Amino acid sequence: MLRISILFVFFIGNILAQDSATIKKILSFQERLNIDFASEETSPLTPKDLEHFKALDFFEIDTSFCIRAKFIRTPYETPFVMKTTTGREPLYVKYGEAHFTLQQKSYILNIYQNQGLKTQPEFEDYLFLPFTDLTNGELSYAEGRFIDLKIPEKEFIMIDFNTSYNPYCAYNERYSCPIPPEENHLDIKIPVGVKKYKKNPENK
Repeated sequence: MLRISILFVFFIGNILAQDSATIKKILSFQERLNIDFASEETSPLTPKDLEHFKALDFFEIDTSFCIRAKFIRTPYETPFVMKTTTGREPLYVKYGEAHFTLQQKSYILNIYQNQGLKTQPEFEDYLFLPFTDLTNGELSYAEGRFIDLKIPEKEFIMIDFNTSYNPYCAYNERYSCPIPPEENHLDIKIPVGVKKYKKNPENK
């Protein structure tokens, strides 16, 4: 009985340690994003909005939205033009699929690779996950959000919805942003990540 109790305590402690590490990564993501938005060199905000910027509005962190998904590579896909908020026509290819269970329901999300970016050394392992969910328009940006990923080395890929962020066109109409394909719509709420941007009343 004592041995079982010790194993149970070890198991719980291991889960808590993993959650702590995940939370640290999410907080680091939020900090980096706020730093980028506060800098004149990297911020997508208009000069007027930047004057009043303090920090982005995030949902509360919830590690149950950190998903270990089965990654299925989909080679030989035909490149296609992903729709954007403007007339820009970026070329993407479906690189693979993420199969996972969330809130007792099974989902599949397509993961894409930008054909223009992959030629640049810093983006050679970069993958792009755009998605929409039932928070769009009310709590999060109406057109959906993005998650940055890397090509996995094995058959699983970690998708942390806590690191989902708004496209730049959510803050400034001069940007052209990809529109998440219909097949990447989730019929549940994803109440984590970056919330809808609300302009400072003084800027209206």
